[in-house]
This record gives sequence, structure tokens and C-alpha cells, in this order.
Amino acid sequence: MGQEDFATIIVGGGIAGCTAALLLARAGINTLLLERGQQAGSKNVSGGRLYTYPLSQLIPDFAKTAPLERPITQEKLSLLSGDSAITLDYRHPLPCSYSLLRARFDPWLLAQAEAAGAQCLTGVNVDELIVQQGRVTGVMAAGEALSAKTVILAEGANTLLSERFHLQAKPPVATMAVGVKEVLALPRERLEDRFALDDSGGCAWLFAGQPTQGKVGGGFLYTNRDSLSLGVVCNLSSLADSEIALPQMLQQFKQHPAVRPLLKHSELREYSAHLIPEGGAKSIPPLYGPGYLLISDAARLCINTGHTVRGMDLAMLSAQAAAETLIAGQDLEHYPLRLRQSTLWTLIQQYRRLPEVMLQSPHWFTRYPQLAADVLQEMFTVNGDAPSPLRKLLWRHARRIGLRQLLKDTVNGIRSL
Repeated sequence: MGQEDFATIIVGGGIAGCTAALLLARAGINTLLLERGQQAGSKNVSGGRLYTYPLSQLIPDFAKTAPLERPITQEKLSLLSGDSAITLDYRHPLPCSYSLLRARFDPWLLAQAEAAGAQCLTGVNVDELIVQQGRVTGVMAAGEALSAKTVILAEGANTLLSERFHLQAKPPVATMAVGVKEVLALPRERLEDRFALDDSGGCAWLFAGQPTQGKVGGGFLYTNRDSLSLGVVCNLSSLADSEIALPQMLQQFKQHPAVRPLLKHSELREYSAHLIPEGGAKSIPPLYGPGYLLISDAARLCINTGHTVRGMDLAMLSAQAAAETLIAGQDLEHYPLRLRQSTLWTLIQQYRRLPEVMLQSPHWFTRYPQLAADVLQEMFTVNGDAPSPLRKLLWRHARRIGLRQLLKDTVNGIRSL
């Protein structure tokens, strides 16, 4: 084999691709990153929350320059049914995550990689992989052949390139979710008053039940500096028998009495949709092969923990493992070994049962939110009648679900977490 054009070519300029490029460039490895969007982040969509522990290891003083939105100091979880809402509100002074907008954050991260010496080209689509004698040796981009010792595929959840070249199979619909999201402009002062925030705090609010019409999934709301990120995520297989489409779910979610006042006077700034791999450990494809590595969403390294979906922090961890493998000059088979030694793999294993349990227990998204609302309505209703003792109240409503079903769902839910 002749001299390669680059030591490493990275396909995709999202958080994972930029992280890998930054680490490789710091180590003096000749790296090219190719991003099809006109700028990094223009094709990337996330709910909008980044857990920053891997970023603090990558760039310790990131908070000084990174275009983050708000540190999350307020956590809310709501069960919605009909016109009712049950909400858990937790506030804390020490944030471990930030809300962000990818169109602002990703270009900043790509600039860090460029400053370290990586060559980064945007507006360039990778048309195909170059495969010689069963080994990936480069890419075809804009009609030009570019060779590399290793190609890192960070193409995201929509893995058209790696599927077309048989590096992985098309994922089953049950292992994928789809999200729709709106960014709604809201003046900063009004936003802070509405969510009881000061200028150094932010809110992450997750919803179950009504947002997805009882299907497996949920709604989310994140406060940014002067906007809200609002959306709905639903499992693809659950959507198959849905009477309404996901965009309609989002519009109905926005009209819920607990949500509508939060959006008053806001203006639509952005609309997007995104595939999310959430099949867990059982859905992960082969992570490497001759001449290539898969990272982040392209490797389906994303998890649904029940109360949130974690992808961006795991994207950075997988990129770090891939980069460290190449920096050490190790065979590509060491990449999965490095992943298994990281916190990413611990999380993958901890929640490995959850995707299957959620699909098998739809009551969590249908009957239980309504059950909780009915119990609380009776508890707080004062009409002159003698109130029922709490034990009798709970027993009567639990019997509506069925004690066997309730016990089964509870045990399976606890085991999956």
C-alpha cells in the first residue's frame, strides 16, 4: 500500500467527530474531518442537554469560552393525563449539565479541533467508502478519492453509509426512536420569571404519558438563554399503530394545560427531527473492522435511562476511546476493550434491560399516569363527604390495574434500573 493522504479520516462533524479530531490532532496525528453540513451543527439535532464531565476532561476551562446556554439547576418530572399533571420538582445548586443548542456549540468544538491542527472541511458529503481487498482504505468525497490508514464513522443514527457498505445491518425499528423538536424564542427576563430562575440557572423538564398519547416515549423542555427547547420522542415501533403522527403529538402536547402557559408569547425559531438509537446493549453492531471504527450514534451508543436519554456525553466517551486506541498505535480490536473499561460501558450494561421492559410494559405510559391523577384528585377533593383512609384509597385504585399486573410492572421496572 502506498502512502495515505491522511492517518485518519473522520466522517461526521458532530460532537463525537469533533472530539476525536481534537484528541488526534493534539497527538500530532494527521487528521481530516468531513462534515456534510455547511457548518458543524447545522445537521445535528439533540434534545439539548449535555452532561459535561467528559468535556471538562477534554477542555478543563470549557466554561470560559464554550457557547453553552444554561447550567441545569432545576429538574422536573411530570406525569400528564388528560388535563392533569403530577410534578416532582428538584432544585440543586451544583449543576453537572448544561442546556445547549447544537448550531452554536458544535462550531465551537470544531474550532477547537482546527486550532489543535486537524483539517476540518464542511459542506462536503462523503459519497462512498473506498474498500480494497475487504479493507476500508478511504472515502470518496466531492468526486475525489481520499485515502487513510483508518476511517472513523461518526455519521450519526442515520447510518446510511455504513449500512450501504455492509459494516452494520439496518437497525430494527424497536431499537430506534424519533424525536421532533421546536426551539421557541422567549425574552430572557420573561423566561426567568416564568420558570423561577436567576441568570445563572436553567430548568430541565421531562414529561410522560400525554405527550406521546400513551406510546413509549415522552416530552422534554429545556430552558436556554432566551429560548426554550421543546419536543417529543417516541419509539418507532410504537408509532406504527398510532392514530396520530409525531408532529401532531407535539402540537397536542403544547396545548396541555400544564404546558400551554409555559409557552405563552413564545415564537417559533427552529423546527427539527432526529433519529435516536435507544436499543441498548443488544442493539450495538460490530464496533470495528478492517480499516474502520464506529463511534457515537453510528455505533448506537446511546441509552434511555427512563427519565432521560443520554447521547452527547456518551458520544464524547466513545470518541475518546477511539482516539486513544489510534494514538497508542494499537490494533483496532482494542477499541471495544477501551470502551468496556469506561463509564460508558457501565451505563450501557446497567440499563440493558430497560428498552425491552418499556416496550413490554406500556402501562407506564397509559394507565399509570391516569391512576396517579385519579388517586391525587380524590385525596385533595373536599366536598363534605367523609374521606376514605389512604390504604383503602390506594387499594381501590390499584385493583383497577390488577394487582398481578401492578406487581409485575413494578418488579420489572426496578430490575431494569
